Amino acid sequence: MQKAPQRAKGEMTIKELAERTGMTVRNIRAYQTRGLIAPPIVRGRTGYYNDEHVTRIALAREMKADGLNLEAIRRILESSDGSATELFDFTRALRLPFEDETPEIIEKEELAEVWGVAKLDPKLIKRAEEIGILRALPDGKIEVISPRLQQAAAELADFGVSAEDAIATAEKLRRHAEGAALTLIDLFVKGIWAPFDRAGRPEKDWPKMREALERMRPFASGALLAVFQITMGEATEKVGERTLQLAVKPPTNGRSPAGGK
Repeated sequence: MQKAPQRAKGEMTIKELAERTGMTVRNIRAYQTRGLIAPPIVRGRTGYYNDEHVTRIALAREMKADGLNLEAIRRILESSDGSATELFDFTRALRLPFEDETPEIIEKEELAEVWGVAKLDPKLIKRAEEIGILRALPDGKIEVISPRLQQAAAELADFGVSAEDAIATAEKLRRHAEGAALTLIDLFVKGIWAPFDRAGRPEKDWPKMREALERMRPFASGALLAVFQITMGEATEKVGERTLQLAVKPPTNGRSPAGGK
């Protein structure tokens, strides 16, 4: 009888790998076919897997649970040069909400009261959903994505601004904000990520990349606020000048403000 080949420490058969990872043998073979895990080490007629396969399977399953398809997972694993976990953690951090604001669930009647209307217009609800302000839930309630924006809407209603005008303003602000966000992201990609990527993503520099991403968030908010304050000041000054000019302009009938000719 032929002696079974000696396996190295930590190696396992595909059946043992399936038991350890909670996957079926069929799915493990499918992962291998798609290039998500490396082929086993073959000794004699038996293929052996190791802890590296366990790690790759766990990472691939985590990526899949996070919404990535198998092809996207394969590209990440193939291009990561051994740092797939770092790359996935970094991209997942990129997808985190920019601000930690907790959404609120309210009744439709409450939203109508905030907007200062007797009944909600479905078209306005749809427009608000499209720009990410709120979300209509299956049970008829409303998820307010940003309570701060909801408070702003309440204040506008107090000023007499209609819900339609408020949504239209939010749409314009969203377009301008998107342009500003893309500008800042482009700065991050070209000035920080691209040099790191060209250098081969050195393992020692991953902490610097994570720190840069963390600092980018408050930097972006602070920079936008500073520029907005300057721009808002200049805009209100111009409006103020025009208002004064109109106030001292003689009436169109040719009479002076004092009633003279």
